[in-house]
Order: sequence, then structure tokens, then C-alpha cells
Amino acid sequence: MHRTVQQVTERIIERSKPHRQLYLQRMESAKSNGVFRNNLPCSNLAHDLAGCVGTCRSALLNDQTPNIGIISAYNDMVSAHQPYGAYPALIKASVARAGGNAQFAGGVPAMCDGVTQGEPGMDMSLMSRDVIAMSTVIGLSHNVFDGAILLGVCDKILPGLLMGGLQFGYLPMILIPAGPMTSGITNKDKNKVREAFAKGEIGHDELLSSETKAYHSPGTCTFYGTANSNQLMAEMLGMHLPGSSFVNAGTKLRDALTRSAAEQITSLTHLGTDYTPLSQVISEKSIINAIVGLMATGGSTNETMHLVAIAHAAGIRIDWNDFAEISDITPLLVRIYPNGSGDINSFQQAGGMALLIKELLEGGLIHEDVQTVAGKGFARYTEKPALKDNKATWKKGPQQTGDPTIISTVTDPFETMGGIKVLSGNLGRAIMKISALANGEKTFVKAPAMVFNSQQELEDAFKAGKLNRDMVAVVRFQGPRGNGMPELHKLITHLSITMDRGYTVGLVTDGRLSGASGKVPFAIHCTPEAVTGGLLAKVQDGDIILMDAHNSILELKVDKLELEQRGPCKYDLDTNRYGLGRQIFAPLRKDLSGAEEGASSIFTYTDEN
Repeated sequence: MHRTVQQVTERIIERSKPHRQLYLQRMESAKSNGVFRNNLPCSNLAHDLAGCVGTCRSALLNDQTPNIGIISAYNDMVSAHQPYGAYPALIKASVARAGGNAQFAGGVPAMCDGVTQGEPGMDMSLMSRDVIAMSTVIGLSHNVFDGAILLGVCDKILPGLLMGGLQFGYLPMILIPAGPMTSGITNKDKNKVREAFAKGEIGHDELLSSETKAYHSPGTCTFYGTANSNQLMAEMLGMHLPGSSFVNAGTKLRDALTRSAAEQITSLTHLGTDYTPLSQVISEKSIINAIVGLMATGGSTNETMHLVAIAHAAGIRIDWNDFAEISDITPLLVRIYPNGSGDINSFQQAGGMALLIKELLEGGLIHEDVQTVAGKGFARYTEKPALKDNKATWKKGPQQTGDPTIISTVTDPFETMGGIKVLSGNLGRAIMKISALANGEKTFVKAPAMVFNSQQELEDAFKAGKLNRDMVAVVRFQGPRGNGMPELHKLITHLSITMDRGYTVGLVTDGRLSGASGKVPFAIHCTPEAVTGGLLAKVQDGDIILMDAHNSILELKVDKLELEQRGPCKYDLDTNRYGLGRQIFAPLRKDLSGAEEGASSIFTYTDEN
């Protein structure tokens, strides 16, 4: 093992010890000697049996038959989740063949950040993760299940499913992906059209035509944003079957992997000989593996919050220092958009997860001795799935890249360090994604501040021609307690155009950017946020701001005495907290933790677990 990886792992284990021990004790005490449904009074069990059709009733009356709950994020408005509509029937038949029974335990909401990007609904996006976690708990709370299958892909859905599922960590669980759509037009061409529209060079119809060629069918969007970062993270955690993350939606192999996953979860319950509870799969070492995988591929910055919250749910405590130290020693092995020209299908064709994991194992950068849903040991994940007689089988994975512009090697990486830097200074702590920046000097920005209290203010300034200057755009009151921490991806087009005009541009915000954002150097997730007393609230137009990724600095260059005499900006957030149902989220919003603590309200009153 690489010395730093080992040191960070040991530090996390020590830091987490009291929380992790308490969590594991609670999971151990929650186990059952037989099927969980037999612990219910007869009348209660009868209510479960009343909904049975076919062989379900006889199966549930057999106290040797494991019952698997299905939690699904299906809706046919989100392209990544549309395929899940057909999954329950497929899963039920596969579980039955494996000697179990499956019931649909509940659905969870799944909103699309692509649909809500820059719209009022985006203000609810991050908070939806906590709602999904709680909805997962409600679905499993009937206590009639001996295992669970979690169906979810996109930005907040997969983390929410795990955060909720870990409350039942004594049960085995498996994540089943739906797969990406096939590639449409290139991301480069898509962004050219977007910039042309922002400049007024083309109209609405041409823009819509381009966008529908990019997002054209069921499946996950093909750029390497948060949704596909989630899939990589899930496989690095050992929660997917090997190599199943990026097999295209709607293919025979995709269906075969779904059937295999359903059969596998049936064999992992406490009624058999391969009992593998979720609490054993999500461990300190698997969390480290996920961090390394994200750093090696330039994964989404959103995972610096999601993985913190997932770990917390398992009694594991990680922070941004852990991400930073891992990033410093992890070579960048993958270049796909926004870090390169290819997409997730290009990554899959070049060798995919099997090749990436092989390189990371050989480089001593990830732990092999972890428990996964496929068994003990991570070497199994260097294998690649294939279709044989309509069934999924696994064979030795690729030994070298199929495209050296997409996947490199540990000995000859694209960069010697990973994709994320943590910046610190009097403005607080923030995240900068450096893997997507075109050249090293863009990681250093020193320029006057131009302050905005909403993304609409910045967009209006762009349209009025006011951004044509060297600047660090400060977009504040966008943090968790401010307005729910929406993504500010729409701003990137305006700032990119300003950069292309030859100006020095940076961005500092307590909000988020899409996992697909690149090109513009940014310090995001700035914490403490403006609304809770962060120094961002005192920044004024013209103040000099320094962003220096090489030295990990984020600094407001204003005399300390002057800052003490300044009062914070007072900004009325009511317009961002009402309308389109946003008002109903007030109880969640007021309890959201800071970005480095996972931006979650769930653990505010239950910090011991």
C-alpha cells in the first residue's frame, strides 16, 4: 500500500472508532435468527400477505425463504431512471429462481438536475437527498425484509439510498445501475452551441435541436458528471457487481447483470452461508477506495459532500483533509469530459472499471482486502462482464488501455496528482477541481472581486456587458442554509465566454457547480457560508481575492481591521425560499450542516450515528 493511503486510512479508523463501534454494535443487535417477518404478530403479517399474488403468499409463509425489498427511484421523466420501470418484474422472477421472494417496498423521489438547472426547482435538489434517505427508511421500516435492492443512479438519489439503507446495515443490500445512454453529439460541439446562444448568435430552435441530440434516449447522461461519478463510486465501494456500472441501458448484457444482481442478493442474507450485511461492505477501507477512484478520474466535486454523508451514516468520519491528501498522491488516469474529449462510453470502450481498478491495485493505491457484494477481495473487480447463453459471466479484464488518450497508467499518468484541491484562508475552506482546467496557470487567480447575491444578477451583468474585465466573481448566499445550495452550472457559459475574450476569471461561491463544470477556475462549497457568518458576506466589489491551488490558499486581501469594521451584506432570501413548493423545505433547510460535514440535516440530532 502507498504510505499516504495507509496513513489516511489509519487516521480515519482512529477518528471514527467510537462512532463506528456504536454503529456496528447496533447493527449486530438488530439481526434476526430467522426471517424478519416472523417477528411480527399474525395480524401484522396478514397485512403483508394480503397484497400477494402468484407464489408470493406461499413463499412468505415458508420461514426459510428470504424476502428481498425493492426500493426504486423509477420515474419516466428522468432519463437515467426510466429503464427502472421494467426492473421489478425482472428482479422478482430472478429472486424467485434463486429461492427467494421479492416485494416492491417503496419508491423514492428522483429529480433531474438537468431539467431543474438554473430554475427554482434546483433549490430543492440537494435537500431531496435527505428526503430520499428518509423515504428509503420508510420503505424498509415494515421489517419484513431480509435484504434489499436499491435502484438509483443520479446526483442525489444514489447517495440518499445509501444514507437511508445504512440505517438497516444489518441487511445485505446491492445497488443495481440502469446504465448510460449511447453517445450523442460531442460535449465540445454541445458547448459551442450553448456559447453561441449566450452570445445571441443563434436562436432557441437551434439550441434545442443541439440539446436533444446530446440527451437523446433513456439512460444516464454520458458526460462524467455526478451521476456517472456516483456509478464509479458505487463500484469502488463494492456495491455493484464487477464491471456493471457503465454497460449501456436497454442491452441484453444490462438485463443479464440485473438478473445476476437479484440472484446474488438472495444468497447474501442471514439465512444462507454467505451473510454479507451492508455494514460490512461500507467500511473505512471501501470509503478510501471510493475517494481514490474519484481522484484518479477527476470525479464530481459533489462527492466531497455525498461521500462524507454516506460515511457518516456508517459511523465513519471523513473530512476534506482526507480528500486533499489522497488527491495529492493519486495520479490522474482518466480523461473524459469535462476533463477530456471523450465520454463515459469512451471510458468503457478503453477498458472501463476493470482496467482502472487493475492499475490502482498494482499501484498500491486501493485496498484489496475489502468485503464486496461479489465476495471478499477487490481483485474480482478487475474482471469484465460478458454475455454467454443470455447470462452474465465474468472473464479476465483488459491488461492495457484501448485508448491511451482516455485511460493512462499509474507509471505514465496524465497528471501526477488527482482532480481536487482544498483551499483555505480567511474566506474559509473551499473545493477546487483542477483536473478539468486546461493549463496549470489557471489554478492561480488574483483579481478584483465582482459581487453577486444570486446567479440571476451575474447573468444580467453578462447580458449588460459588465463582465468584460479581470475579476473573481463572488456568488454568495447559495449555501445549504441560504437557499438549499443549488448548482450554478448555467454561470459557467457566461464566465467561459469572458475567459475566451482574454480576461482573467475566477469564481468563489458557497454554492455548488455541476459535476460537468470545467474550464473556469473556481472555489466552491465555500464554508462557512455567507448566511451563517462566513466572510463571503463582507466581500465588496473591488476587493482583491487570491485563489492559489498550488499553495491551497483562498484569501481576501483586505486589512483585518477594516474587515472587523465592515458589516455583513443583508440580502433578502425570501424569493429563493418560496414558490414551486420550496417553502415546505424550511425545516430541512434550517438544519443543514456545512458543506464539509455533508450538507445534511439528517445527522443534526443523531450525531452518534
